Amino acid sequence: MRDFTVMATQLDQHRAEHANGADRLPTPFIWQDPNTLPRRPWIYGRHLLRKQVAVTVAPGGVGKSSLTIVEGLAMVSERELLGEWTAKGLKVWLYNLEDPRDEMNLRITAAMQHHDVQPGEIEGRLFVDTGRERELCTAVQTREGVVIVKPEIEELAREISERKIDVMVVDPFVSSHQAGENDNVAVDLIAKEWARLADRCNCAIELVHHTRKTNGLEATTEDSRGGSALLAAARSGRVLNRMTSDEREQAGILPDDLTTYFTVTRDKANLAPIGKRSWRRMVSVELANGESVGVAEVWEWPDTFDGFDSKDLLSVQNAIEGKQPRFSDQAGQDWVGVIVAHVLGLDADKDKRRIKKMIAAWLQSGALVKGSKLGPIRKPVPTIEVGEWATE
Repeated sequence: MRDFTVMATQLDQHRAEHANGADRLPTPFIWQDPNTLPRRPWIYGRHLLRKQVAVTVAPGGVGKSSLTIVEGLAMVSERELLGEWTAKGLKVWLYNLEDPRDEMNLRITAAMQHHDVQPGEIEGRLFVDTGRERELCTAVQTREGVVIVKPEIEELAREISERKIDVMVVDPFVSSHQAGENDNVAVDLIAKEWARLADRCNCAIELVHHTRKTNGLEATTEDSRGGSALLAAARSGRVLNRMTSDEREQAGILPDDLTTYFTVTRDKANLAPIGKRSWRRMVSVELANGESVGVAEVWEWPDTFDGFDSKDLLSVQNAIEGKQPRFSDQAGQDWVGVIVAHVLGLDADKDKRRIKKMIAAWLQSGALVKGSKLGPIRKPVPTIEVGEWATE
């Protein structure tokens, strides 16, 4: 149960501080010319904003820590390493509360090597600390309820201000306090304290959090573990999801490819439009010391017609002309997809999904049209014929 005596005392102090009349409530609204209104101070894409808290939610082992490292490097090097816009002249503080410094050094070095970030680009602009060396505790649970550790908050504010930090990443959020994770009142109090810190220091704060178990279903930010108050206090929330086996098949990723592919979806955006999902993958980077380290990079979903052009379509049309192949992929060797696979050097079984998408697109464009012929039991069956001929 919360200490209402403490709360009342704090309210009295707040009223006393504003008793001079300058800040009395309510405050009248004063209209301003829209041209003179300041724009929102975005820092990175439409996710990180000055004076606001953002939350990244993901299951374990997907790549959230590696993602935030590359994003940190993008911000301090002023380069769009993952395709996201970044403000200039930023300083970033990565505070990882789980991994030792040696592991962080490996990850950052591998990310710099893979994305060709030079030491001079980040010197004096990237700060890294770990919970193994210095624990971070912003709140503790007492008999009376959760209590914010004010000295800790004051020290963070001092360091952020003195170093002129623009972005602070806390990974993971659950390790930054000792309150009950499922206590929504406690989580609300802690999250709002982080928001006040962001506002006070004119910086953006990213809180990295885990999802609860979703039993194989795609997660949203609403699936974040513990109390929902964390997401409620954030102005931007995004979720990471590992690529499903069905998606891997659709993308043409071979079964022996052990690379981790994942999506980044901003599905809570109070101050910007909801973002479409972006694809990332973890690539293995070999360092000179013999270690192999995973690094996040951009990955684009393959286009159905990647590697093919109108000449290839013309070749397919010439191969189809006069043969009346069957439209159904259940027609065995009579399926039109067998001809498409042969002409384009694809596999009619392994690339079936892609071939079917090609045929559907050509039908929609009019390059192919449906016809019919008598089947084995003397009944009409759908066929594919050439429609409008392609030009080179």
